[in-house]
Amino acid sequence: MSAWSASLWLPLRLKLRNLLEMIKFSHTIFAFPFALIGVVLAARASASLPSLSQLLWICLAMVGARSAAMGLNRLIDARIDALNPRTAERHIPAGRVSRREAWLLVAGAIALFELAAWALNPLCLALSPLVLAFLVLYSFAKRFTPYAHLILGLCLAAAPIGAWIALRGDVSLAIVLIGLAVLLWVAGFDVFYALQDVEFDRHQGLHSIPVWLGVEKSFAVVRAFHVGMVVLLLAVAPLAGLGTLYLIGVLAVAALLLYEHRLVRPDDLSRLDAAFFTMNGYISVVLFAFVLADTLVAL
Repeated sequence: MSAWSASLWLPLRLKLRNLLEMIKFSHTIFAFPFALIGVVLAARASASLPSLSQLLWICLAMVGARSAAMGLNRLIDARIDALNPRTAERHIPAGRVSRREAWLLVAGAIALFELAAWALNPLCLALSPLVLAFLVLYSFAKRFTPYAHLILGLCLAAAPIGAWIALRGDVSLAIVLIGLAVLLWVAGFDVFYALQDVEFDRHQGLHSIPVWLGVEKSFAVVRAFHVGMVVLLLAVAPLAGLGTLYLIGVLAVAALLLYEHRLVRPDDLSRLDAAFFTMNGYISVVLFAFVLADTLVAL
């Protein structure tokens, strides 16, 4: 690479890295395996494999939707982030990404999502504005309701349901239960995450379950959400014809959730990052692996 080329490429690479860090692109692993679960269950129900183009468009839809959601959240919350010591160094408040650059990222991500929805099937395209509406709603929700955690969960619940619709063009009870399980899982760990900002949120007039109920009761809410997730996953087995391997996977998820709850206590949030990032990444990957294994064994 010539010195002239390097002088152009290096700033672009740094800008791209900042944009990807801003939207926490690596955290796509939370929802992506659940989209793949939707793919596997749809293929199992149809007794046919998806095409490579369908898989590609599903992946691109996921990337577009999540990137748009995170970019919008960072833009809408930029003023609040600047006031919060924990988030003041995020990319927009710190000046590493401009608002114009962030809006360009969001516009590109929305265009990618809409293109993928159009390429998949008419129902995906028809539902795509509703998905985007909920992504926007989540970014404003903490300004008027403590149930923002559930709205975030609903946004991620669209991953498995959307993948199923992309392949089959309909909806089944089994995939709806998977989506509800994702909703409770995400809402639970988002309540944990909100524990970091209870005093700041209360002072700013922002809403969350920890602000509303306090720390101790919030832990009880998260436990209820995660128990509900496991119950819903168990209920999916007979509806989707899943067998022993899947049930072992659900038990593994339950064990990981139990360990996650042991990492975080009302009087000790020091291991919150391990609970939030590491354990939740394991949970989604483990469940997908067992769904896939159960399906392959059944062939």
